[in-house]
Amino acid sequence: QVQLVESGGGLVQPGESLRVSCAASGSIFDIVFMGWYRQAPGREREFVASTTWSDGSTYYGDVAKGRFTVSRDNAKNTMYLQMNTLKPEDTAVYYCNANIASHIASGPRDYWGQGTQVVVSS
Repeated sequence: QVQLVESGGGLVQPGESLRVSCAASGSIFDIVFMGWYRQAPGREREFVASTTWSDGSTYYGDVAKGRFTVSRDNAKNTMYLQMNTLKPEDTAVYYCNANIASHIASGPRDYWGQGTQVVVSS
């Protein structure tokens, strides 16, 4: 089985920065991509950013463009989200999503982490 564990969330003031991480562990044969989503209270989950594991291509949702940067460490099976100039509206639970094949004979499937809370408030 595959586990995704997010970390790095917390309380920050508007304008500050924060980096959250997502570490994949368990039975991993191949990671296709990993991404970040977020969900604020009373709102639907929305796409933040993602990266393909083979070449590091990155994709961003409108909420992230210009302020957030997604990156990966292949050796550690870990993805990062650097968030700068945070705003109160960035307050949400940030979830890690990954498309991973756990065995050479199996196709990739989606996995989700438990989420990490980010609160932006003065």
